[in-house]
Amino acid sequence: MKLSPTDRDKLEGREGPASAMAMSILVRMGEVLEADHMIDIEAAHIDSTLYMGQATLEFAEKLSGMGAKVCVPTSLNVGGVDQQGWQSWPVPPTWAEQARRQMDAYQSMGAVPTWTCAPYQTAFRPEFGQQIAWGESNAIVFANSVIGARTERYPDLLDICAAVTGRVPAVGLHLESNRGGQLVIEVSGVPFSLQAEDSFYPVFGLLVGKLAGDRIPVLTGLNVQPTEDQLKAFGAATASSGSVALFHWVGVTPEATSLEAALKGRQPEEVISVGMADLKAAWQDLTTDAGGRLDMVVLGSPHFSLDEFRRLAPMLEGQSRHPDVSFLVTSSRAMAALAEKAGVLHPLREFGGRVTLDTCILTTPMLPPEVKTLMTNSAKYAYYSPGLLNTQVVFGSLADCVQSAIEGHVVRDETLWAA
Repeated sequence: MKLSPTDRDKLEGREGPASAMAMSILVRMGEVLEADHMIDIEAAHIDSTLYMGQATLEFAEKLSGMGAKVCVPTSLNVGGVDQQGWQSWPVPPTWAEQARRQMDAYQSMGAVPTWTCAPYQTAFRPEFGQQIAWGESNAIVFANSVIGARTERYPDLLDICAAVTGRVPAVGLHLESNRGGQLVIEVSGVPFSLQAEDSFYPVFGLLVGKLAGDRIPVLTGLNVQPTEDQLKAFGAATASSGSVALFHWVGVTPEATSLEAALKGRQPEEVISVGMADLKAAWQDLTTDAGGRLDMVVLGSPHFSLDEFRRLAPMLEGQSRHPDVSFLVTSSRAMAALAEKAGVLHPLREFGGRVTLDTCILTTPMLPPEVKTLMTNSAKYAYYSPGLLNTQVVFGSLADCVQSAIEGHVVRDETLWAA
């Protein structure tokens, strides 16, 4: 791989030991990926903030101890603990301390403590065409697809190396030639009433992820203009059930002004037609137990946006959750502050719900042991909870989740999926 003089300076330690360590990892990865050269990035988002054991903590503190500093604007993903309220959950103190140390190490490198899996909701939102190095699967697919920025799927530990050096191997989705669609998914027979529903998007995303795998899907046949939160839910689902890092939605996403533009003039590898039967099967797959029992409703994967808080608030006004059902929303400090200012957190508190910041219930041992069945409107939560949390899960719309929390058992309106 060809290295620039600046790359060599970093690699050979002329800019300090931390930069040398980071560049050595990037060069080795570039060689594995058969990259020709390195390119500059303008921003980074670090998923390595998650405490996953002694090794991830040691790596972070080693880099920090070497004096590592990020050289591009860098946001931080969720950490392993809610630093403002972990004591109210059954989080082991030792875990909380180790997780806090890892979070502190990344912050000490000059990264901004956004602590969110949705950095596109913050001032760190990239622009179309901008070269970035982002971790966190939903953030990657959103940046590439909805915004049209350019990032590969950066794994933990490699993301911070990119932020410290400002350089990455010129491979994959960083290159225009690799961003063309590979699979066309044609949708037909879906009523507009369902297309307009928020709950359609996580279900559709789950289906697309399973069909696409790690390919770039191109979507046609729908006649809606999704909101940003709907696209967020869709992308997060595709990156959970599959490894989708970029999708094109004809007439919706910026690189898909037409089918030909999305395919970049090439023929697709495959064309798949899907309809209501496929979507209904995907909807059913998101529920492992709809027997009626319910212990907790959990919302906010990806993190709740201000608009989602605004939609939730009127559903809760004048209501109270059932005493046997916990009600949890996960979000970022920034969105919670905006929601507080807008007056839409008060109904959640009056309802008996809670907001957890900085982290995600999937990545920290905060779940009470008595919680056996979760309900959610997030395909990501529904997809991962049985394996990561050892719980049963029920998928429903936001309205379903609220009504179930009020009544104390699972309530779902299945009308839209009965077609």
